[in-house]
Amino acid sequence: MKAARRCSRVAPRALRDGASLRYPPTMIDQATMEQARILIARLRAAKVKVGTAESLTGGLIAATLTSVPGASEVVEQCVVTYSWEAKQSLLGVPRALLEADGAVSEAVARRMALGLLEGAAGRVELCVAVTGVAGPGPSEAKPAGRVHLAVARRSTGEVVHSQRDYGEVGRAAVRLATVRDALAMLGDALGGS
Repeated sequence: MKAARRCSRVAPRALRDGASLRYPPTMIDQATMEQARILIARLRAAKVKVGTAESLTGGLIAATLTSVPGASEVVEQCVVTYSWEAKQSLLGVPRALLEADGAVSEAVARRMALGLLEGAAGRVELCVAVTGVAGPGPSEAKPAGRVHLAVARRSTGEVVHSQRDYGEVGRAAVRLATVRDALAMLGDALGGS
């Protein structure tokens, strides 16, 4: 109880003293935030709702989008599915697919995006899904920096995939690059909607 009272006094004092409690701390740079602001404005103008199905980014795409004022009008549903079990139960990724291709694969990224659209019962028009290896080192025989991104569109059934190989540049750099590319892919999928 004492710690809770101390925390409730520290945060307001820090803000009053000019400290920044920006989220996510130092992970998302200003250029990426501007990219998110532009995307949210375009989504709002088009009245298109989006969702995210994230693995290696652990919710950073959703956090970046929802850091923008007005995001609640267009960000509908976001899930983090880090484990195989979560991918299966929340997004309907078949275990056989995970066993055959591994979690870091084009097929799994596509299925994650479609799974979120199906689970959203028509409330989401665009979904971006990401799965990959942030590093350090390889995982499932996939190199560090390998990422699969997929964007699915409910109205057309189209799923666009992109594989990125960022290299072994560190977890934070891989995750940030993935956020940027995911936002760009959502923007491209939105087109002139």
